Amino acid sequence: MTASSTGAAQRLPPIDPADWTPEQKKVADEIVSGPRGGMPGPFNAWLRSPDLAARFQKVGEYARFMTSLPPALNELAILLVARDWSAAFEWYAHYQLAMKAGLSPAIADAIAQRRRPATMSEDEAMVYDFVHELLQKRNVSDAAFEKVRKRFGERGVVDLIGTAGYYVAVSMTLNVAGVPVPAGSSVPSLSD
Repeated sequence: MTASSTGAAQRLPPIDPADWTPEQKKVADEIVSGPRGGMPGPFNAWLRSPDLAARFQKVGEYARFMTSLPPALNELAILLVARDWSAAFEWYAHYQLAMKAGLSPAIADAIAQRRRPATMSEDEAMVYDFVHELLQKRNVSDAAFEKVRKRFGERGVVDLIGTAGYYVAVSMTLNVAGVPVPAGSSVPSLSD
């Protein structure tokens, strides 16, 4: 077994494709043939419930590739969820995507240290406030809601909630399954 970032053994390691059921093969083929091109993160764990995997992967495809929010802001929301759940693999994967999308490393570094970033654009601050409130208070203030609604519309509000919710499920899966960060990763790790 592979050790996770917490030192625990990987509880739900990848299933050998030769052992996949027809249902597992079908959903794996759908995931691999989609925009991800592979099955990183939670997907091998989710294969144990092919129907759930099929549904989750479609939600994730939308939340990652088709949301109405700009990519850097979407990745900011995902990093906030990864930090809140101390999901090391999620942080590893989405830190890289956030940097490619143009998020400042200083913003990610502050989030990793559980601090509010000192310098953010107005859009970054509004997404930070909305998602941070949602994660900490399990709701958002009228002010946080209205800022996102005015800037991104009701669709943007719902997409932001959906992205955060999906990545909470991903983070929970990664933590319980013990999915490890690849050895030798150059991504700054989370520390508690």
